[in-house]
Amino acid sequence: MKQVTATGQTVEEAVESALAQLNTTKDRTDVTIIDEGKRGFFGIFGARPAVVKVTVIIDPIDEAKKFLLQVSEQMGVPVSIEIKRDGKQVHFVLTGEKIALLIGKRGQTLNSLQYLTQLVINRFSNHYLTVILDAEDYRNRRNDTLIQLAHRLALKALKTGKDVALEPMPSYERKVIHTALSDNKRVKTYSDGSDPYRHIVISPAK
Repeated sequence: MKQVTATGQTVEEAVESALAQLNTTKDRTDVTIIDEGKRGFFGIFGARPAVVKVTVIIDPIDEAKKFLLQVSEQMGVPVSIEIKRDGKQVHFVLTGEKIALLIGKRGQTLNSLQYLTQLVINRFSNHYLTVILDAEDYRNRRNDTLIQLAHRLALKALKTGKDVALEPMPSYERKVIHTALSDNKRVKTYSDGSDPYRHIVISPAK
């Protein structure tokens, strides 16, 4: 956390001095007045300078964006990032020439990046934020694939009369499977195992 203590003849002057040292603007800081100072006789005798402590307010979304730009640059996949916020959910949409490298096989690289970005954003946020990382509309395409997979494996469970375990998935992907089969009274779904190996089991309803 960046903060400085500065002095000046007035509180305003002390704040200006602190902002200059921090190279920022007042709207991005938190100002605490330690001493309002005292003018003194003839502006000299008994005068006391004003003292303030100015702290830079860190924007968690900015920090997350910086992290993503840095990591993608190091991976040799420079990206542009569009940010959409919906309440406590923050969507980072990545575009770039070699974007497939950031998605990875079955979105594994994208999921890992999303997990790390979530850690970064919540290190600086006062309340919990959920990060969704997307590239080339991968999440929508993946959702469609998961819904088809859910129905296909539900049929398999009914045909064989046995439980069908899916591959480990992050929680929001498991939710897609649960939702896709929620109206199917012939099967039930539940999650099993611990993260990062938590997975869904589709079971024929007894």
